[in-house]
Amino acid sequence: MSYDRPALVAYARETIAKGSQSFAAASKLFDPATRERAQLLYTWCRACDDIADGQQLGHGMSPVQDASAKLSLMRALTARALAGEATEDPAFDALGVVAAETRLPARFAHDLIDGFALDAQEWRPRSEADLMRYCYHVAGAVGCMMAVVMGVDPADQDTLDRACDLGLAFQLANIARDLREDDAAGRCYLPTEWLAEVDIPPGEVMKPPYRPRLAMLARRLADRAEQYEASARTGAAALPFRSAWAVLAAAGIYGDIAREVAKRGIHAWDRRVSTGKVDKLGWVVTAGWQAARRHTLTAVTRAGLWSRER
Repeated sequence: MSYDRPALVAYARETIAKGSQSFAAASKLFDPATRERAQLLYTWCRACDDIADGQQLGHGMSPVQDASAKLSLMRALTARALAGEATEDPAFDALGVVAAETRLPARFAHDLIDGFALDAQEWRPRSEADLMRYCYHVAGAVGCMMAVVMGVDPADQDTLDRACDLGLAFQLANIARDLREDDAAGRCYLPTEWLAEVDIPPGEVMKPPYRPRLAMLARRLADRAEQYEASARTGAAALPFRSAWAVLAAAGIYGDIAREVAKRGIHAWDRRVSTGKVDKLGWVVTAGWQAARRHTLTAVTRAGLWSRER
């Protein structure tokens, strides 16, 4: 199928500029071809996320009417895009371009949609393993797709594991940061076993009396995020310099979110945690140095970390 690629790239650039300043900053470090494909992939991910959460460009979450029908539409459009068919939706056509230009395994795209289905079913994690499976579906699978976009062979499972770890780290940080917003939307991604461990009753996560205990669990999320971030940094050694630079910058920028949540303690949700422009620039500089030395850094083992099904 023939696409108006320049128009789709322009649409993707506009989407990412409005939807994620952090991703936009990190993507500038890619070489031009990889940058365009990353932006196209982001556009599809952003569209699916917005459909699933009833929002616009990641903002204004609202109750979704007929979630099952919307998921079915998402699956159908995605399948058409992966098959090389035009969908008349630029976000899904953007996925079609990426799939046509890379050997993008279809399972990763479908795994992401399965994550949105979990939310539609009002699914909640019982154990930490449940939490990690959810994080894989909504973020780890994206890490795997991004690795393929950066030129990683889909058969290189070890590097895909490290790319998945970066997605897991991002999602754990997001969960820690967004506890208040998720609670307002009737969601909670803290495992019920964790809540029982610290005696926080279901549905009362954000109540003031439980803030010290909630801060303990948020720190646990941040600690887990740091472990997966460290593993992902090891995977950067398998990437070309500019891709490694972008990945390491993103790891630092998003990693600071988890670190700041842990630092703020009970005040972590008084105002939304974000990474400022100066800090982002600092990570861009630091990541350039790290990328140049990526082959000399000590590898971090994945022992003890959750692993996706291959």
